[in-house]
Amino acid sequence: MSVESAIRDSIDEAATTVGPLWPIHSFVTANPLSGFEDQPFGEAVEQAATLLGGRGYPSAETFGKALERGQIDPEILERELAEAGYEEDPETLLDRIADTADTEDGDTDTATDHVDQVLTKWLSAFLDEESAHWSMPNREEGFYSAFRGVAEHDGQIPDEGLVSDLPEAPIDTIEAVLESYPESQWVSIFEEQLAALPGWTGFIKRRVEDEGVWQSTYPISLEGYLAVRLALLDAVGADVEPSNDINANPTDELAEAFLRAWEATYRDDLVEAVATESQSMDDGDTSGRPDAQLVFCIDTRSEIIRRHIEATGDYETHGYAGFFGIPMEYQGYDADVAVDACPPILDPQHHITDVPTDDETRARHDRLSGIRAAADEVVETLEANAATAYAYVETAGSGYGLSLAARTLVPGRVRDLFDAATELVPDHHEFCEPSVTHRDTYSGDLPVGLTHDEKVEYAATAFELMGWDEFGRLVVFTGHASETANNPYDSSLDCGACAGNPGGPSARVLATICNDEAVKTELRDRGFDIPEDTVFLGGQHNTTTDEVELFADDVPESHADDLDRLRRDLAKARENATAERAESMGTDGSIGVGETERRAADWAETRPEWGLAGNAGFVVGPRELTSDFDLDGRVFLHSYDWSTDPDGDALEAILTGPMVVTQWINNQYYFSAVDNAVYGSGSKVTQNPVGNVGVYQGNGGDLMTGLPLQSLMAADDEPYHQPLRLSTVVHAPVERVAGVLTDHEELTELLDNDWLSLTVVDPTQDHRAFHYEEDLEWTPVSEQAEAYSEMPTALAVTDD
Repeated sequence: MSVESAIRDSIDEAATTVGPLWPIHSFVTANPLSGFEDQPFGEAVEQAATLLGGRGYPSAETFGKALERGQIDPEILERELAEAGYEEDPETLLDRIADTADTEDGDTDTATDHVDQVLTKWLSAFLDEESAHWSMPNREEGFYSAFRGVAEHDGQIPDEGLVSDLPEAPIDTIEAVLESYPESQWVSIFEEQLAALPGWTGFIKRRVEDEGVWQSTYPISLEGYLAVRLALLDAVGADVEPSNDINANPTDELAEAFLRAWEATYRDDLVEAVATESQSMDDGDTSGRPDAQLVFCIDTRSEIIRRHIEATGDYETHGYAGFFGIPMEYQGYDADVAVDACPPILDPQHHITDVPTDDETRARHDRLSGIRAAADEVVETLEANAATAYAYVETAGSGYGLSLAARTLVPGRVRDLFDAATELVPDHHEFCEPSVTHRDTYSGDLPVGLTHDEKVEYAATAFELMGWDEFGRLVVFTGHASETANNPYDSSLDCGACAGNPGGPSARVLATICNDEAVKTELRDRGFDIPEDTVFLGGQHNTTTDEVELFADDVPESHADDLDRLRRDLAKARENATAERAESMGTDGSIGVGETERRAADWAETRPEWGLAGNAGFVVGPRELTSDFDLDGRVFLHSYDWSTDPDGDALEAILTGPMVVTQWINNQYYFSAVDNAVYGSGSKVTQNPVGNVGVYQGNGGDLMTGLPLQSLMAADDEPYHQPLRLSTVVHAPVERVAGVLTDHEELTELLDNDWLSLTVVDPTQDHRAFHYEEDLEWTPVSEQAEAYSEMPTALAVTDD
């Protein structure tokens, strides 16, 4: 193997230790330790602590609060501690964890710090996505070449070593630095250098993998980044020999015992609820045709609104991944570029655009939105140019001052005014429809629209995964989006299954497909008994205000009464849901709607909503299993009926897709909570957006990779999110689940390495629950509890 090939292979291997980071405008939650998922959780957090410096377990204070609140069952904790070999009381053990907490010395200014400062300055300039008014020169040549052009003009860069005469090819620079190091150290060298700025590294890594328009226009590579970094280190005389230090916390094993007890406490309650309802399903009478069926994303926030909708009338709600099974790239009518509208584990397969169908309404939209765009451009200019801003305010005088005061003091009323103005501008769904019909044309590499066979398959897959055999007069596919002002993390509140974008377009596409008469005919031939009077429509759930908007312009007059009744009931459900959520945010539940609207409009609000904070469980099964329970917005809910899935194909799709994605989300929240400085992004109050790609803490440095404190904490000393690994509960024959795991090594690896847990409630075995242990072995939950009581220091693992 050539030296060049060996270097590139070493870079590829080293890069797996840094997780991908999506741009802030399309924030996608992902496990920051995804590169370590092939290792047991305990080993992974130890290695990550050594490489990245992050803590892997909750603090003693967090465990203490969970004990005080009854979130950790004392008996379960006693068993877990005994199994791990600890006999002291919990308080003494928590003191031990606290005493050994990380007490690193304060930061010192080193040569490496100087390199980081220079490097991040040029990275932010090169990777900027249209926020800078003065662009870095020669970006089209790529990062390494562009840096070569500006290095001699940067007074912060010493004119010494490699940097004084950079080779034309980055691989030559890397080879020159590695000359004095054996090949056996190359991977370790690259790991440490990539981990030095994991935010920027993760962003570069994701941009290269995405191969989008920014990467094609202004290319960058890990090879080029490392070449610049190593040249700068050489210039300041820094040693790049890898460290052999292991940053192991001696109380990690103890902390893991507390964590397991906390997770088992939560999981046991969830499994018991599902198993109990599974038994009662056998005796339940089948209800008649529902007035309407609403399909929501599996997002935990949907659980709250679904519960309140079901309480208002004869409605069924279902859970399905929020891209509604259609891996597409979507370009809205007013959008300059297309965005992915599918989970990051999938690649888009179709290009879908909004096609105008009403010229008169379109013209009115264009005229009014043009005025609004001009106003937005003025505001953008003010934000970018301080001198202009002062001149504008001087000219605008008291009127502008009153506007600022109103937005600050009475944001809710300002929102009402904007809503009234917005109503004058027709929304795109009023004069556009999704271009779902295949046109034998391409947008880039993607075909525009879908063929008839593809439409049928997407619709059939949706009904199969949810186990449908009956359809109401109205079927609403309901995507979701958030509403927030002045929030860099607004996309983190949108639909993760749509790559951090609103889910309404995906809902409209599936509704359009299902309303196609040719599609309906073939679906009926496949056994889906769709009545002639069933109408499909799209909708969008605003997760900040709990308003559900229905895209119902094409609903026939015959369904007008159904639609009116549904809208009234959705409004009632909204009032009840927002009252519940207002209380969770520490405000008066009686002003729920008003409070959520204020938060949505307040440009100083750091916590417009809780997002997916609190997520801890994932239930795969019929809604009847959980409909009688208040799950507190903590559970992902995916509809599934094992009896309609004899081959297990639908189950396989759920476990390999949504379960993996929910594990990513769960671990993003987990690590952001346990060490926000390393895996999160600190307080929004001290953040600064950079280049429309991410945020800094302060005025420079590394891109922050996770969630802000305000998404996790109710107050500085009051945690809201409970950092637990995901507990998945599946309602299906255990043999069927085992079959899926056998065929997918990547799933068993996640389970064997304790990145999440899996329990199966088997309706064919007297509704008994079986907990996955390791190596495809299962333990009946009742026997597990008995083994705990009889052998507190050992867990008996039995076969199914």
